[in-house]
Amino acid sequence: MDIFKFVIPEIIFGAGSHIEIGKSADRLGANKVFVVSDEGVKNTGWVDESIKYIKEADLSYSVWTEITPNPKDYEIVNGAEEYLNNRCDAIIAVGGGSVIDAAKAIAILVANGGSIEDYEGIDKITKPLPPLVVVPTTAGSGAEITQFCIITNKEKKSKMSIVSKSLIPDISISDPNMLATKPFELTANTGMDALTHAIEAYTSIAATPFTDVNALNAIKLISSNLRQSTAQKDNMKAKEAMAMASIQAAKAFSNAILGAVHAMTHQLGGFLDVPHGAVNAILLPYVMRFNLISCVEKYADIARAFGEADENLSSRELAEKAISAVDKLARDIDIPRNLREFGVKEEHIPLLSQNALKDVCLVTNPRDASKEDIEKVFKTAI
Repeated sequence: MDIFKFVIPEIIFGAGSHIEIGKSADRLGANKVFVVSDEGVKNTGWVDESIKYIKEADLSYSVWTEITPNPKDYEIVNGAEEYLNNRCDAIIAVGGGSVIDAAKAIAILVANGGSIEDYEGIDKITKPLPPLVVVPTTAGSGAEITQFCIITNKEKKSKMSIVSKSLIPDISISDPNMLATKPFELTANTGMDALTHAIEAYTSIAATPFTDVNALNAIKLISSNLRQSTAQKDNMKAKEAMAMASIQAAKAFSNAILGAVHAMTHQLGGFLDVPHGAVNAILLPYVMRFNLISCVEKYADIARAFGEADENLSSRELAEKAISAVDKLARDIDIPRNLREFGVKEEHIPLLSQNALKDVCLVTNPRDASKEDIEKVFKTAI
């Protein structure tokens, strides 16, 4: 009999659930919370809204917003110093994946010390982290419930993957209302990030029945709602579906891990500071093509989840339809067509490919991949 594990935080979900932010931190024993966000989220008013609920719970607070996309190691050091200088005892993250990853990394340093680079890899964290409440403002990263933290090593121009059950937030509050303030491009990018999570988790060699059901449900929701969510800021039915899809995809990949798409995208994010979701979307069909021979039946399931349920077709024909459906979705929401648009050049590929081999996400890819294999995929995506 196989033995599975499945770990997730407490999840509060629904329109208006943001009001629980202060109460949630209070339930965890917080006295003074360190609110981590970024200037973009702050400008939408969500940070001020959060502070209102923090005050209602009679908690003190300090706000820190010095985060950029693809958070850098030196930013984490600065954030940890601010946390300690302000004598905080808990963290609230209000933002997208970059903000939540930064909050997790700050929690690591304030509890364990040292350099964030010390914790790269799996299960390197030894001391308990401060209480962490996260409120995602995008539907895609899944960082709000996962055991992952991705931080850019600025000197090496590479991303560090930190994996530990310690990084699973204590409480995740997902309020679809917060998605209505996001621009077209960010909605598209983060939605394709969630799709990549679901597909890579479903085809992962570490997948289980627990992760499979969440991955397939996420694919169904995304294929049916991402176009509408991208097209209309006020389509709350689509926003709620995408918020749910993000959570379900995250449940899957936090426990089944990911694959070659993320192993490759992490390198591009660290090297060129490009948008994570958009690069995932560009690479996904090419990696699916590479992985096809190892998971034909699972790709056929993905095609069915996309609504391509022609039972007159063979599993191989359905698998081909899965790849086409992913590519068509990306085209419909105006994802860039190739990596050249982000400044990727052929001379970058050997280093990027070598670094991808070291990424923990490659371990669970359904097909073995050499440096030469990864180079070929990169070249097709340019």
